[in-house]
Amino acid sequence: MCCCIHFNAFSAGVPDSQVASIHSPTGKGLPSSVPFELDGLSISPDLDLFNVSEGVKSLLRRRLLRENGNPLELLKRRIIAFFDTNYRKPRGSSPLFTVCEDEPRLVSIFDNFDSLLIPADHPSRRASDTYYVNHDYCLRAHTSAHQFGLLKQGLDNFLVVGDVYRRDEIDRTHFPCFHQIEGVRLYALHELFAEKRPGMSRMFSLFEEAERNELRQERHSMDTAKCLEVQLKMTLESLCQSLFGPNVPMRWTSCYFPFTHPSYELEVFFNDNWLEVLGCGIIEQKLLNSAGAGSKVGWAFGIGLERLAMVLYGIPDIRLFWSKDSGFLSQFTGLRMDEVIKYKTISKQPQLTMDLSFWLPDLIKQNGVDALKADVYDVIRSLGGDIVEQVNFFDQFENKKTGKTSQTYRIIYRSMERPLSKEEANAIHKAIEEELKQKFGIEMR
Repeated sequence: MCCCIHFNAFSAGVPDSQVASIHSPTGKGLPSSVPFELDGLSISPDLDLFNVSEGVKSLLRRRLLRENGNPLELLKRRIIAFFDTNYRKPRGSSPLFTVCEDEPRLVSIFDNFDSLLIPADHPSRRASDTYYVNHDYCLRAHTSAHQFGLLKQGLDNFLVVGDVYRRDEIDRTHFPCFHQIEGVRLYALHELFAEKRPGMSRMFSLFEEAERNELRQERHSMDTAKCLEVQLKMTLESLCQSLFGPNVPMRWTSCYFPFTHPSYELEVFFNDNWLEVLGCGIIEQKLLNSAGAGSKVGWAFGIGLERLAMVLYGIPDIRLFWSKDSGFLSQFTGLRMDEVIKYKTISKQPQLTMDLSFWLPDLIKQNGVDALKADVYDVIRSLGGDIVEQVNFFDQFENKKTGKTSQTYRIIYRSMERPLSKEEANAIHKAIEEELKQKFGIEMR
């Protein structure tokens, strides 16, 4: 629910029609055929697709959700505890939802896209959005990538927790790595209608032939659609009340996700603003059919932990979650998972702003100017690290006389932990320029 996705039971990799659109713009600076290893998997990279930067590799080595005292870890435990406490198996023997925290972060293209019904031409498949290892594998872009596989294993109710990776903008609310919790719940006939009329579930039917409309899927009976919506919204409203308080105002809006219908987003009114908290919906029946769970119906939801934690704890910058500074970590160490404090800013260091302007070589113009943006962001992030606060792409023009295209990026440097000298920022800026020239053949202006 934290992304968009396409099911194609016959496509286990990147479709041939999509290969050209996800190639690296130059093919320069790519790794050798040394296997890419992660979470016990060893995959041979494709030189024309591999775009996992050294900066992203360093993020893969951190496991923030396992670091005691990190606010993301506290929030993760709080959400899991809500489900463990409120949803139990019959006779209360054990939690209803299985918690899956160790799923591999290197996933197949099928699992990341096809199994979840993402169209073959969807922008999220591009190399400017996704970290590819080869034509068959990528870093997971959402915890939804495990939904099909876990359903196939026979799990009916589960929470998937983990770090996910997308090539995104660089600012205070975006980072190449962020963290999600995905939840799925399935119902057999007697489970869905048991609370409605105990012992009388035989009077109802999960399925019927009907027209698909905004209220239900073509296979679902109206009773099924209504019951699923009630159960879904009741569960997630209770979760939000446990996080934000019992009297928090909430509102539902309709939206679109490829693997659910109907689909919704839940917003809460907190600190004088409406905040989008999660996305959710009724799982597409054809997805359940293909996963071997076609006799059941269900719902799914997805939550971005950074967004929630920034609001709940008053954290102003997403980079702070990655800080090792004791001034940050000490504020959360030893807290109970249900204890909410407001982050106290340690210091506010001055910003240093520098522009990066260059001419593009003809090869990049031919192969994809837009794809280059993501590569530029990766280089800046890899060399600048957490000192880079924000990058804005703010100008592009073509010189009519020479036919050359120019791009300009504005980089804001600021350390969260110490004053940053202009000399240090200049050295990083120069290193970025040299790396871009060497890797992509650009000409600085």
